[in-house]
Amino acid sequence: MALFATPALAQVDLSGAWTPRYHEDQPERIPGPELADYLGLPINEEARQWALSWDPSRLTMQEHQCQVHTVAYIYRGPLQVRIWEEREPDTQQLIAIKQYISTYEQDRTIWMDGRPHPPDYAAHTWMGFSTGKWEGDTLTVTTTHIKQGWHRRNGLPSSDQITLTEHFIRHGNYLTHVSVVNDPIFLAEPLIKSQNFVLNDTASGNWLWPCEYVEEIADRPAGAVPHYMPGENPFVNEFVNRHGIPVEAAMGGPETMYPEYQRKLKPLLEKMRAQKK
Repeated sequence: MALFATPALAQVDLSGAWTPRYHEDQPERIPGPELADYLGLPINEEARQWALSWDPSRLTMQEHQCQVHTVAYIYRGPLQVRIWEEREPDTQQLIAIKQYISTYEQDRTIWMDGRPHPPDYAAHTWMGFSTGKWEGDTLTVTTTHIKQGWHRRNGLPSSDQITLTEHFIRHGNYLTHVSVVNDPIFLAEPLIKSQNFVLNDTASGNWLWPCEYVEEIADRPAGAVPHYMPGENPFVNEFVNRHGIPVEAAMGGPETMYPEYQRKLKPLLEKMRAQKK
């Protein structure tokens, strides 16, 4: 009689090619967020001032044209994700879960072998250093050592001190990705987002992201960096006037995330309407 060892808890296989659905926050993710729209984001004053000084023409600078989205933001935009496992040949023990992300052609490794995170002074990268563990059918990932990037690609910065916690949950041919970002520099509370993916059996779609630096603005003075001085960002009034939103709400902050903010929003709207009469 032959005996075969079986794992005490079967782990979900996330392998495959995955395509995003884009039905969460679609206007922000595909056309892109409007400038000076920070509504519902738990930012602090430091992040707000940074964002208000940010001029979108900065993206025309060669240093920024091919700048990679960090792992804390990259799943929000146009992308394809391929996931596979790396196992030890002799024991078949899971060593790592690998990802290839088509946006900026990024390779990501989620270590599953219990190794510790490196010391604080270790190099920071766009994808950071990730370790994972199974919590039931959910893959929970902790990532540190991430470069500075964006909380939202309209100028809201993320610092190089963020910690990213992710949960990958598979339901048949659908994969839900939940991210929780803690940023001691630019967030007053954790920023929580989710996005869904569907299994792409044909692996169709664009898997490459060629990017070449070019001179987009020929007459820019040497050393000039596009920016706005305090109080000079023209897009604040443009956004609030287009949507009829009080400027206090558009500037975001933790309280704008919660339903209770509606009680504060009502008198702000009444004040805004009165000023227009």
